[in-house]
Amino acid sequence: MQARGLRKSFGSFVALDGLDLEVTEGEVHGFLGPNGAGKSTTIRVMLGLYRPSGGEVSLFGGSPWHRPAELHRRLAYVPGDVNLWSSLTGGEAIDLLIRLRGGPARSAERDRLIEAFEFDPTKRIRTYSKGNRQKVALIAAFASPAQLYILDEPTSGLDPLMAQRFQAEVARVASEGSSVLLSSHILAEVEEVADRISIIRGGRRVETGTLEELRHLTRTRYSIPTTLSPQVSHHLAMVVHDLVEFDGRTTFAVEPGHTAQVLALLAEADVPGLTAEPPSLEELFMRHYSERDLSADGEAR
Repeated sequence: MQARGLRKSFGSFVALDGLDLEVTEGEVHGFLGPNGAGKSTTIRVMLGLYRPSGGEVSLFGGSPWHRPAELHRRLAYVPGDVNLWSSLTGGEAIDLLIRLRGGPARSAERDRLIEAFEFDPTKRIRTYSKGNRQKVALIAAFASPAQLYILDEPTSGLDPLMAQRFQAEVARVASEGSSVLLSSHILAEVEEVADRISIIRGGRRVETGTLEELRHLTRTRYSIPTTLSPQVSHHLAMVVHDLVEFDGRTTFAVEPGHTAQVLALLAEADVPGLTAEPPSLEELFMRHYSERDLSADGEAR
């Protein structure tokens, strides 16, 4: 799946503004951004539901706008807000969704997923909570193989345990060679399973890479189980951020370029121990969505 310079406008509103995105074979690609950043619009263009206003988009080497039916047989899609047939039971809805993709209605994999997601397939759709409607779509998506899974806020409404089950299924299909585009604003979810990450803002990709590749963009936090001498603290304060000495412990944050200098200072001070905490995906994300960043553009989109 590939997009180059992808644009989509709705009247005067520009939803996608030259977006570049690529999901390679067998990878889980996290697609991050807050609501309104353009994630769902990108996915709808990829699915052939929206015609792009400009740029190029390719799904399995073909155009999703011109060949949607053919290409959809090779993918599974789960939206963040699932609408189903209210008079059907959950099991009937699962079977119908599987058949629409060309798979067998009932299978051992279907039954395994129903058990794994602790789902009751005998109840009518109209009685289900949002989380249970999500389970219908997830079970149907994972019950038969697909080359590409497009998941748009797929754990919306799921409790933490079911979200873990979802992550296990993503890992399973990726290990079998399928590609996954996981669109989410839940940072911990993406951090847990993604091989690569793209951060989108205002319809444009602002960063992409593995988590390790992106971590160079933010500071690493360090903790020392002691306070430091005034002289060492003075020298340290000149090259670190947020230096705090409290309750017999010293904490601070270090830019990547100052790491060697800081470690040399600490070695000279003969500190009894050091704990390093690499930047989280949330820190990387907030780098692009800080209040100061957003205020520069007027308001968040």
